[in-house]
Amino acid sequence: MTRPTIPRRLLLTGLPLAAVGVLTACSSSAAGSTDPSRPDGPAGGESGTGDGTGDVAITHIHRAIRDRDTILLATHQGLFQLGAAGQLTAVGPPIDLMGFDIAADGTYLASGHPAPGSDLPQPVGLIQSTDRGRTWAQRSRGGQSDFHALTALGSGALAFDEALRYSPDRVTWQDRRIPAPPRDLAAGPDGTVLATTERGLLASTDRGLTWRTVPTPQLLVTVDWAGPGTVVGASTTGVLVVSRDAGVSWTVGPRSVGEVAAVTASQPSAEQLEVLVVVGTQVLRTDDLGARTTALL
Repeated sequence: MTRPTIPRRLLLTGLPLAAVGVLTACSSSAAGSTDPSRPDGPAGGESGTGDGTGDVAITHIHRAIRDRDTILLATHQGLFQLGAAGQLTAVGPPIDLMGFDIAADGTYLASGHPAPGSDLPQPVGLIQSTDRGRTWAQRSRGGQSDFHALTALGSGALAFDEALRYSPDRVTWQDRRIPAPPRDLAAGPDGTVLATTERGLLASTDRGLTWRTVPTPQLLVTVDWAGPGTVVGASTTGVLVVSRDAGVSWTVGPRSVGEVAAVTASQPSAEQLEVLVVVGTQVLRTDDLGARTTALL
């Protein structure tokens, strides 16, 4: 069951995001120091639906991502569906979803902090949902890891919580080395992982064991795979870039779209490229690298 629909007027302007490849976070390190819950009560249990009522003020959007025809927002207050008219419908219990991704089989993966009263540990470690965010189950590293950078990788995951870690099964974890802390991680259809760092864009084809530098026209803070060989990123200046040959060459957008927190890209067809861009508490959509943008929120 979903939580109530929330009007756009309840969105609050978030603080600016640091744009150079350092890991940024909501202020939520200790148990009880963050409260993503609604005013009317805490989250449900470990796999609860969080089906209370009341209004929520969205203060931070960590990612906007498509799940088929639905646009989802992973936020400080939980997961929301974004409607065509800009309305927000909360899904599942309120969890500060610092890291969020959707695996190829449709499983949602996330990390972050639960609302007070939740049965989930603080931090949640790695959690997953197999019912499109309605309920969540704790998989591993509960009480240990708050993964701000997280990507599904086959049946496993690659994530960063002050250390880079790889899990082949989302339960057991292996430490990995990386030349610089990643702000964003994105695994492509062939398993190639891209990491945005202060030293530039890095790529790994062996699940994070080794890394090579990928030259880019500007320093990127966030990146995503739109499809096989097609990569979209946003620079520290808010300019969008795309590569259709897995990073060999790049096309640069015509202007800055603002201080970008996250991008998610998809290819509705071979000729189309859709990019969802999070700028503060705005969600923009563009199909021409930011020459024209539509505000969805």
